[in-house]
Amino acid sequence: MKTVVIFNSKTGFTKRYAEWISTAAETDLMELSVAKKKDLTVYDAIIFGGWACAGSISRLNWFKDNMDRWANKKLIIFCVGASPLENPEIGPALRQNFTEEQFKKVNVFYCPGGLNYEKMSTSSKLMMKLFLKTLHLKKNKTESDLEMIRMISASYDISDQKYIEPILKCLGQ
Repeated sequence: MKTVVIFNSKTGFTKRYAEWISTAAETDLMELSVAKKKDLTVYDAIIFGGWACAGSISRLNWFKDNMDRWANKKLIIFCVGASPLENPEIGPALRQNFTEEQFKKVNVFYCPGGLNYEKMSTSSKLMMKLFLKTLHLKKNKTESDLEMIRMISASYDISDQKYIEPILKCLGQ
């Protein structure tokens, strides 16, 4: 099956997962800026990876705008975020990115990545500082709040190749 992995990465976590998937499945690999200029109808399977921010998947609209053109293709989306896989909010957050009809046409996966403050834009760093401050000021913090404070106080990396296994299985690898 001729497959391409397309990715949009901001701090490197999504790029790392895209490379792992591409290597394991022996696919073509393209950054989104390159893929936008290509005829992707030559592929049997199209995998798109974007990073998550506040429940939204980056550059997903490009993929969704092309779904009808790729109706006869296997479509896979993976999203890389800062939350551990066990976070119960991940499923509903991913689901909200799609209409009911779109969700039936794609296979969607989540891969834990991390935070890399050194590679973040100034505006992203500011947003994270404000979020952290809000958590610190919250009265009656839950254990989940305390864990979030611990996690986002500094850069961290929880990415692991094991998280691509469901994607490879979906591809028939």
